[in-house]
Parts: sequence; C-alpha cells; structure tokens
Amino acid sequence: MKVVMLHGVNHNMFGKRDPHMYGTLTLDDINAEIAKAAKELGVEVEYFQTNHEGEMVERIHKACFDKADAVLINAGAWTHYSYAIRDALMILEVPVVELHMSNIHARDEFRRHSCFADCVTGQISGFGTDSYLIALRAAVSFAKQGKR
Repeated sequence: MKVVMLHGVNHNMFGKRDPHMYGTLTLDDINAEIAKAAKELGVEVEYFQTNHEGEMVERIHKACFDKADAVLINAGAWTHYSYAIRDALMILEVPVVELHMSNIHARDEFRRHSCFADCVTGQISGFGTDSYLIALRAAVSFAKQGKR
C-alpha cells in the first residue's frame, strides 16, 4: 500500500517557525516519525513538500496517475483559500485526510475555514506532530476497507 504525504507552504521551516505553535521538530524529524508508523503498518509513504501551489496541484495529479492508496495533506495556509488544490483533491478516489498540528478551529478567524473540508475523508487537527500519525492510521484503515 502506498500513501502520499503532502506538506504545504512554509513546512520546510518547521523547527524554526513559531516553535511555541509548531514545536521544534523539523520536517525531516516529522517524516522520520511517519516512517516509523508506516513501517509498523506495513505501508510505503512518499513525502512531498513545496512552497509553490502549482507544484502541489501537480503532485496531487501524480498521486492519481500513480494510483496511490491514500493521501495525507497538511497544506498549511493554502487550506484556507486554495480552490486550485481543492479541485485537484476532488479528482482523487482514495481516502484523503487533511491534517494540521494546531487546532485550526481555535485560531484566527480566517484559519477556521477549510476549503477542503467537504471533499476530504476527514480532518485531524490540534495534536501536534501526533496529528500526522493519527491521520496515517486513519487513512490506511479506510484504504484497507475500500472506503473513500
């Protein structure tokens, strides 16, 4: 089983960007934690991070063509306004889990809205880096059951 982990804008700055909100782990540290969980689950994870919206859309398209079994996405700020990414996610016919380290519903008003909410399988937010691990387990479970 292949899962694609999509990291959005500014995630390459984890560890430096607002450590109070996002912690001190780097993106490589987070991917290493995901890899441990993936090994336990017996799945392969491909990681992708970009600060360019069009590249994210292209990578979502690639997940479709490559027949990924599930997709995890932490799109960062794009969550709140990118209808291009939303439209690309709607093409996928596999479980898609939106995740956030912070609780987006307890933050600034503009961060409480997700453009993806009505087209993803589910959302996980507010559990720090554990949000990634919870999202991975949920996506794998749904994919094994053949659920979208």
